[in-house]
Amino acid sequence: MTKSQIDIGIVHYPGALLSAVQGLAEQFYLANTICNQHGLGDVFKTHMCDGSLLDTVAEAEINPLRVIILPPCLDDSYYLDPQAGLLRWLKQQHQNGAIICSVCAGAFVLAETGLLNGRRVTTHWVLADEFSKRFPDVELDSNKLLINDMDIVTAGGLMSWIDLGLELVAQFTNSQIMRQLGKFLIVDTSPREQRYYQTFTPKLGHGDDAIVKAQHALQRDFNKTVVIKNLAELSHLTERTFLRRFVKATGFKPTHYLQHLRVQKACELIESNTGSFEKIATEVGYEDISAFRKTFVKITGQTPKEFKRRFV
Repeated sequence: MTKSQIDIGIVHYPGALLSAVQGLAEQFYLANTICNQHGLGDVFKTHMCDGSLLDTVAEAEINPLRVIILPPCLDDSYYLDPQAGLLRWLKQQHQNGAIICSVCAGAFVLAETGLLNGRRVTTHWVLADEFSKRFPDVELDSNKLLINDMDIVTAGGLMSWIDLGLELVAQFTNSQIMRQLGKFLIVDTSPREQRYYQTFTPKLGHGDDAIVKAQHALQRDFNKTVVIKNLAELSHLTERTFLRRFVKATGFKPTHYLQHLRVQKACELIESNTGSFEKIATEVGYEDISAFRKTFVKITGQTPKEFKRRFV
């Protein structure tokens, strides 16, 4: 046993993803195996913390913990309304110096403590809109797969508990052991972003029928030149009112909305078509191939070639 063993609490709360709860424990077990090979002994010690009992004396005895992990949650009836006892315990542990980590929907539980206010964090991109509505004081970047802010670490995707585990192994040992663990698990240890995996799904349930009509027009004519004046007339609005309501309803300016729509169409064509990117760019409405390539990289975080290599 090393002198500075890292006690990690994995919170098993109602609806938590069991593969993450058990998988994290097994990941740190395997990390210890590699640490022993390097003469470091068992660096990590995991504790299963029952989320429904965390304000009891028995669970309070697991103190202090160096790291606490809130895994993904499959049941929104819990992560949208976590128990007060769990929230009190998390705040107390953080005050005692623990690093608090969340994965996917676990960020909602962590945000309820108030510890994320003013922080830059991530969660699953599908949950981003709901998160931003509930926690406007938190800076959300759902493009990122993982954000390490020293005492707060958040991971985005449902399976990003693996990335979180690797991050913690590197933080408390070294990058060599982390990479060796990644090779053993056969997982990618190179930097990744959540936006590699995002799809653009337009929001149509916002209740503004005039803007929905414009969205349908953009969906239908995505490969044609868009004129804001025409969209405003279609919506029976002035241009100024149309722009204000479009941004409020969709979260995008019309030009940016169209860019995301075209990039999504291009991604679908790349995945199903053997045609060149130049041909695909023309099909989605771009004459300037270089400009579209830059837009593609800006939105997806990877070049068309990298996208094709990753997903096709």
